Amino acid sequence: MSELLSEHARAEIDRWLAKYPPERKQSAVLAALREVQHDNGGYLTTEHLDAVAGYLDLPPIAVYEVATFYSMFELKPVGRHSISVCTNVSCMLRGADDIVHHLQQRLGITLGESTPDGKFYLKREEECLAACACAPVLQIDHVYYENLTPDKVDEILENLE
Repeated sequence: MSELLSEHARAEIDRWLAKYPPERKQSAVLAALREVQHDNGGYLTTEHLDAVAGYLDLPPIAVYEVATFYSMFELKPVGRHSISVCTNVSCMLRGADDIVHHLQQRLGITLGESTPDGKFYLKREEECLAACACAPVLQIDHVYYENLTPDKVDEILENLE
């Protein structure tokens, strides 16, 4: 089953495992899932979850719980570029709703959908991206973009491959 994990993913998981005592290897689950998801085009299959559990020598449920709890993990195919917009109070007060609406209009999709060409995935709204001082904020492929306007969003999208 570990053949589903790339050499790079195994090396990254090992790097994280080295940070924890052997009896705390479950602490590497988040990093392992993040890396495997990245290697698999942005989502995780049950086989990937099982491979991570096997590699970490954990019961599969210990990995399933993490993968289904955190919104950063996708369990179905999504677009190449994953877009998350913070809609918590600070961002909402500074125009996050306008940013979400603009993205939906520009991409022709709603939250939770991917564009037909598979380039963009507009995730569910994020409760908080922890960048309140720079609101409104969005994250694309783990990169933060701050102090957004619709024009700035258009520029960001145009610069993505």
